[in-house]
Amino acid sequence: MNEPKRILYVSSEIFPYLPETTISKVGRFLPQGAQERGFEIRSFMPKYGVINERRNQLHEVIRLSGMNIIINDLDRPLIIKVSSISSARMQVYFIDNEDYFARKFVYGNEDTKHFPDNDERAIFFARGVLETVKKLRWKPDIIHCQGWISHFLPLYLRKVYAEDPIFTDSKIILSLYNEGLDQEFNEKTISKVLVPGIKNKDLDALAPANGINLAKLAMKYSDAIIVGEEELDKQLKDIAEGYSLPSLDYIDTSDEESNYMDEYIKFYNKIFAKR
Repeated sequence: MNEPKRILYVSSEIFPYLPETTISKVGRFLPQGAQERGFEIRSFMPKYGVINERRNQLHEVIRLSGMNIIINDLDRPLIIKVSSISSARMQVYFIDNEDYFARKFVYGNEDTKHFPDNDERAIFFARGVLETVKKLRWKPDIIHCQGWISHFLPLYLRKVYAEDPIFTDSKIILSLYNEGLDQEFNEKTISKVLVPGIKNKDLDALAPANGINLAKLAMKYSDAIIVGEEELDKQLKDIAEGYSLPSLDYIDTSDEESNYMDEYIKFYNKIFAKR
């Protein structure tokens, strides 16, 4: 009997931990739909400070926590927390670090739309997810990234973890949205990204370091694209078309009668078949 296919969901937002948005609703219901259709799933998101740990019954997973991730020459402790959505019979893993995610805002506050260290937060999140999946010894067939804060993950998987047996067969699907495209990072972003396995030339797409080019970088190292917005930013759409990756056009995910889950699953199976 064949083992079920495994899908790793890496989302910037998941409802009910954050308010309802297009991304948070897909982050909540798509993994459940995949699980109900026979797939094995894991879901990850950042543990933003706005998430009430007591109300959502988050607790630390000691066996997964404890490692450090070095960014900008500083060691940052990686804390893993988990919560259950009982109605869906699924767990959500949270990537946490006091310096990056304790603040009571998501991407920016009343003084700045985007935090100046959002690049570091995204780097930490991507590397934290991959390190945690390694510790789980859980081999994903597909990694589905959605939301700008997941956009460094394709780079790290292809350049740093490509030979790791946990990830050697993983395919990356990237959902594209308009959020985060207007971010401007800083001149040190490239040096923060660099670790053994990544060279400066691997980051050509990230010049200059901003939100649209971070999405471009994610596309460069992905295997397929899903259009998550009906009116996708024209520049982003043009970049995506330039990569000529297998793609799934926009499907309305807000309509209760939407068949997007079935269409997404068909798309997963199409990507599985390319292995």
